[in-house]
Amino acid sequence: MAYIILIIVLAVLIVAIGGTLLLRPRGTRGAPRRGADFDSGGGTGTTTESRPGTAAGEGTITAPPPQPSAPAAERSAEAPAVEVPPPSAGRMVRLRARLARSQSGFGAVLLGLLSSGRLDDETWDEIEEVLITADVGVTPARQIVSDLKTRVKVEGTRTPDDVKAMLRTELLSQVETEASRALRTRRHEGRPAVVLVVGVNGTGKTTTCGKLARSLVGDGETVLLGAADTFRAAAADQLQTWGNRVGAETVRSDREGADPASVAFEAVSKGIEAEVDVVLIDTAGRLHTKTGLMDELGKVKRVIEKRTSVDEVLLVLDATTGQNGLRQARVFAEVVDVSGIVLTKLDGTAKGGIVIAVQRELGVPVKLVGLGEGPDDLAPFDPDTFVDAILGG
Repeated sequence: MAYIILIIVLAVLIVAIGGTLLLRPRGTRGAPRRGADFDSGGGTGTTTESRPGTAAGEGTITAPPPQPSAPAAERSAEAPAVEVPPPSAGRMVRLRARLARSQSGFGAVLLGLLSSGRLDDETWDEIEEVLITADVGVTPARQIVSDLKTRVKVEGTRTPDDVKAMLRTELLSQVETEASRALRTRRHEGRPAVVLVVGVNGTGKTTTCGKLARSLVGDGETVLLGAADTFRAAAADQLQTWGNRVGAETVRSDREGADPASVAFEAVSKGIEAEVDVVLIDTAGRLHTKTGLMDELGKVKRVIEKRTSVDEVLLVLDATTGQNGLRQARVFAEVVDVSGIVLTKLDGTAKGGIVIAVQRELGVPVKLVGLGEGPDDLAPFDPDTFVDAILGG
């Protein structure tokens, strides 16, 4: 009898335990998930997320999206630091020592020859040769020598100070130009100024565009950048990085090989809408011998002019290329009506005479010079500082 009673008790226990397990809802095994909402009425411990078009409670049980750790969340919320560049005024004076290091050898040779005890035809030929070697150009070199000969005969003195003063006057007369060196970057007629930056591959064109943006922001102007070099994704990335550093927006295409004129037009339209002061358009580097690419550059300018005027066309030349840079300049000037020259790497060559040669060749002024690799090493060109650096004065 006791045996039968034991069997009955065990059976009741088994039925009771099994019923409890069957009644327990799914998905509640173990500890509830972090962040789940609990139903105080039913105590089920389930988390539901309604899908669009379903009644509440009909959605599937889903875990909440993983939350980033606190440090990661803080990093993602941080905006890139915006720099405040120094103003452009006085930059060339501050960078004069760099220029003097490369140009002073040229000036020292000239001063030595002019101060020598004899100034015969052979010495004058040497002076002319030094000038030509420094990329002054044949015609300007002969002009300088002719003027110096006349002054030496008339004044009849050759003390070091007198010679230096004479040479300074002659060099300045060749470097100076009646054309304005000021950049046209002021808003006009309710629209931003538009600056088109052009040049061959490898001259530092995109870098120059970024440095110019810094300089303009340092002078208190608002800038928008247009990445119309659509052949190299790296160029657009580089330009955008420059813009981000000073808080300037960059208009670019997500598609490599997109129409540069279309990107330029969009940038100008965006600049007008945003009421910025200046729109800087960086174009693809192109060989001056490639007719198709040069025609495309002309198209970029024409398309922009359907929206507004182009105020500046800056041709970027590598000062170390010398006379080859002049050949490039001639072709670009024919296609896009260059209004100013930017000479990069002027601190890296002793051939500073290219300033004289290119201005004489194109009839347009050198407006900016690159005197180093730093972000603020682009400076407005100043003839007095340039000549003084050559002569070590």
